[in-house]
Amino acid sequence: MTMQLIVLGSGTSAPHPQRTSSSYWLETNDGSLLLDISPSSLHRMAQESCDWANLDAVWISHFHLDHFGGLSPFLFGMKHADETQNRIKPLKIFGPTRLKEVFESMNASNNYRLTQQRFEVIFYEVNANEYFNILPNITAQTYKTIHTDESLAIKIKSADSSLVFTSDTGFDEGLINFSQNVDLLLIECSFLYHKPTPKHLNLPEAIQIVKQSNVRRSLLTHLYPEWDSIDIESVFENVNLSSVCVVASDGLRLKI
Repeated sequence: MTMQLIVLGSGTSAPHPQRTSSSYWLETNDGSLLLDISPSSLHRMAQESCDWANLDAVWISHFHLDHFGGLSPFLFGMKHADETQNRIKPLKIFGPTRLKEVFESMNASNNYRLTQQRFEVIFYEVNANEYFNILPNITAQTYKTIHTDESLAIKIKSADSSLVFTSDTGFDEGLINFSQNVDLLLIECSFLYHKPTPKHLNLPEAIQIVKQSNVRRSLLTHLYPEWDSIDIESVFENVNLSSVCVVASDGLRLKI
């Protein structure tokens, strides 16, 4: 059972002409899953011909707006779009503790009634180190990351494929164990070398996690504009990786 990942947004909250904010479409034989839902992801799904009207589930890693801020406008759009008027299957939204509370604060700001759809909208709040089914026959496990109080990485496994999505995180050796031997490690790599905060990764830290995790393939993402001036090939000349490592770009598609 193969999965396909489509990079909707490989950038950050900083406006950028080629990189939009964090979001990734995961297509499986058991349904579709959106990993983070930035405001820009709404239009990116349409641009990439994703079947957004029949999206099965959303995973939200934390409540920063470049990862979570698209949820309310997405539900607003689904409520009124022609493509969703006959939808009856539920939309499942997974995320950290306080997910429903944070969402309701936005929903109540103008009495949008975003959960009053023709289909059911179901919220699932999960804790660190929790196991659950995120799609039929697709299991998930969470891991607490160094970023915000609620931030979580997620491991997703089907019968034949596996991936870890770190979302935003600082360096943590626990991520090495969490990511061991997965087929794809989707890892944030915000900065090249100098980083202004311990709550993100730079390139040497991300490469260390990739190397020690023994992953089959890795994808560096959540890239700040300083990456624009870099010759990507030269970055990997002296890294000596035993697996494939790719720098993400909007629109990139990978089979897992």
